Amino acid sequence: MSLDSGYVVMMKRPPHTPTPDVKPDLDPAVGDGTWIIIPVFNEAAAIREVIGSITPCFKNVVAIDDGSSDRTWEVLQDCAPHALRHFVNRGQGAALQTGTDFALARGARRIAHFDADGQHRLEDLKTMVAGVAGGECDIALGDRFAGDASEIPTTRWLLLRAAVLFHRVASGVRLNDVHNGLRVLSREAASSIEITADRMAHASEIIDLIARSGLRVREYPVTIRYSEYARAKGQRWSGSFRILIHYLVGRMAG
Repeated sequence: MSLDSGYVVMMKRPPHTPTPDVKPDLDPAVGDGTWIIIPVFNEAAAIREVIGSITPCFKNVVAIDDGSSDRTWEVLQDCAPHALRHFVNRGQGAALQTGTDFALARGARRIAHFDADGQHRLEDLKTMVAGVAGGECDIALGDRFAGDASEIPTTRWLLLRAAVLFHRVASGVRLNDVHNGLRVLSREAASSIEITADRMAHASEIIDLIARSGLRVREYPVTIRYSEYARAKGQRWSGSFRILIHYLVGRMAG
């Protein structure tokens, strides 16, 4: 254990994670050069399975415990190839930036963002990683509306479509799914996009930064799994309003 810029670094080899029946059909060199960043907050019940589902293809998984109050840190020390810890809850945006800085400093060729609650699928991640590695784009963004959208809860659907309209008006960004947490960035893109919005407003900030970057962006169809567990932790109208306020304040301050 060592202290590094305000977070604890724990590295264990090999990680003690369950190995599902997944064939690592992605080019091993591409998988090894891609670092998966997973912000984690009070996900002790889910995170071991999530990490175990992707390590057959991606050995460099960085999980950031963002000040959890449950057993998350204990679980991560046992199952994550790279486990970092914020001693206080700083928010998902800060956790993503912590993980990105850690991975880039260790030579990551690509950075991927992946959720801790089991909503994202390995097959979608592999498709997007292959796209960036193959030169199709610099930034790959998941688009749940181009995939199987049948399980999206009605309230969530309305919030997401409102966010799309808001960004088209406020930022001129014409994307179909602006708040999808499944992303893959080339090293150049990850190095040029610095997240300063610590909490959930980071999703909107990332879209603004992408719009200004001039980098090539492509959306890929993905399927989001809305399990009972994920639904229970989902975003509500009141939370979305607070995120909007934080985002607008951040834009005015910037």
